[in-house]
Amino acid sequence: MEGEGAKMKEEVARRVGVAIDFSACSRLALQWAADNVARSGDHLIVVTAFKPLSYDQGTEIMLWESTGSPYIPLLELSEPVTFKKYGLKPDPQTIDLLNTIARQKQVVVSMKVLYGDPREKICEAINSIPLSCLIIGNRGLGKIKRVIMGSVSEYVVNHATCPVTVVKSAEHED
Repeated sequence: MEGEGAKMKEEVARRVGVAIDFSACSRLALQWAADNVARSGDHLIVVTAFKPLSYDQGTEIMLWESTGSPYIPLLELSEPVTFKKYGLKPDPQTIDLLNTIARQKQVVVSMKVLYGDPREKICEAINSIPLSCLIIGNRGLGKIKRVIMGSVSEYVVNHATCPVTVVKSAEHED
């Protein structure tokens, strides 16, 4: 009976999502998720979504455009070829932080890369993965810029089907 309980617990591991764009505020959200949400045995799914400007040679964006990339394990994220393959800009600070979180919190870390409008793609990922919760950073746009540019975090909060935590940057505009 004890073995069945352990197996059952293993099957219901939480899938904690963190939306990142490799900016300082998304690293802040990632750190917040590690400090306040992630616990041993969780799956930390890093979701990144962007509109590709072009289909550079050597990328696989066209292949994964409609479904997003397969889950990319943390080990592969440390390889520069992986970033090129999925059209990402390398960010050593975020990768170091992910490695630290995986080691200290004993969580499984993987990334899902999505192509298209980040607001819509992040909401789609919540359902398709599916995520238990999502943590997202906030760039701190002022009211005028938010109206003109739109806020990804605001859209996700209003359309997500799971609990969403918005981690605000300390440097907010008025």
